[in-house]
Amino acid sequence: MKFLIIRFSSIGDIVLTTPVVRCLKQQIPDAEIHFLAKSTYLQILASNPYIDKAHYLEQSLQAVIKELQRENFDYVIDLHHNLRSMKVKEALRVKSFSYNKLNVQKWIYTSFKFNMLPKVHIVDRYMETVESFGVKNDGAGLDYFIAREDVINETDLPMSHSAGYIGVVIGAALNTKKYPFHHIKKLCELLDHPIVLLGGLEDADEGDRIAAADHIKIYNACGKFGLNESADLVRKAKLVVTNDTGLMHIAAAYKRPIISLWGNTVPDFGMYPYYGSNYLQRFEVNKPGQELPYEIIEIHRLRCRPCSKIGYDSCPLGHFKCMEKIDPAAVVNRILARL
Repeated sequence: MKFLIIRFSSIGDIVLTTPVVRCLKQQIPDAEIHFLAKSTYLQILASNPYIDKAHYLEQSLQAVIKELQRENFDYVIDLHHNLRSMKVKEALRVKSFSYNKLNVQKWIYTSFKFNMLPKVHIVDRYMETVESFGVKNDGAGLDYFIAREDVINETDLPMSHSAGYIGVVIGAALNTKKYPFHHIKKLCELLDHPIVLLGGLEDADEGDRIAAADHIKIYNACGKFGLNESADLVRKAKLVVTNDTGLMHIAAAYKRPIISLWGNTVPDFGMYPYYGSNYLQRFEVNKPGQELPYEIIEIHRLRCRPCSKIGYDSCPLGHFKCMEKIDPAAVVNRILARL
């Protein structure tokens, strides 16, 4: 059976599809798995052993459709479910399965603050698309594979960080998902532990300004490494402090302890850290004193939250209380408690 899985973007969303890819490949003996994504995300898919062939959308959707038509797929698993994925399905004319985006429920929640969303992680909603093939969630969690050439050498980090470090993700796709600069700066000043700042090239300047407080304790990796190299830094961290962003899901794939900070988005959307049931069985969460491997820090009882299912460049009301009210000292206390 030949499957095409569609998820165009983004980093975290593609990582969240990996249980579907793995379970299809392992549970259907003759499954051939193809994956369609934007070319920007080539690094995420290139080393995945469960993907037989990746197809990349660059400029022209029509060009990639012609390429896909030559493959003669049996089924399409649409994990993006937007206008472009609909065009692909129409062109291929094979049986398809699409996940429910729950856009109406999300709109009601963001507009009227009435939560009608099911308490189901998006991974489990993705898995529903392959149930008719007898495929079940294997409980192994997320995957993230790194090519050997992208593995970080010990010499790539300062000697001060060789015994271990805390990864602090300062970037996010939109500003209302980012812990404010002055709070991150304060957090890093208060935390008496080696720190690696993680983010993209667009976060490098802020990273330099944070690291200026203590260049020995704080290493700014933002913009110095590619995505897979940053993923390897996450894999090697003792603990990761992160916004609701792609590196949070990569940290979960590597079963790293996570402290996640939530602003305008909420975990109820179903995209909180996902470890898989096999790993979570190790944590006796029903016993007093036992904790999950991740922690969510958010400000409850804000009338304006959630204001968007994705995010904005700035707070629509101007106060940004959802992030401003998260006390850096309280975050540091949670880090120390887990260490």
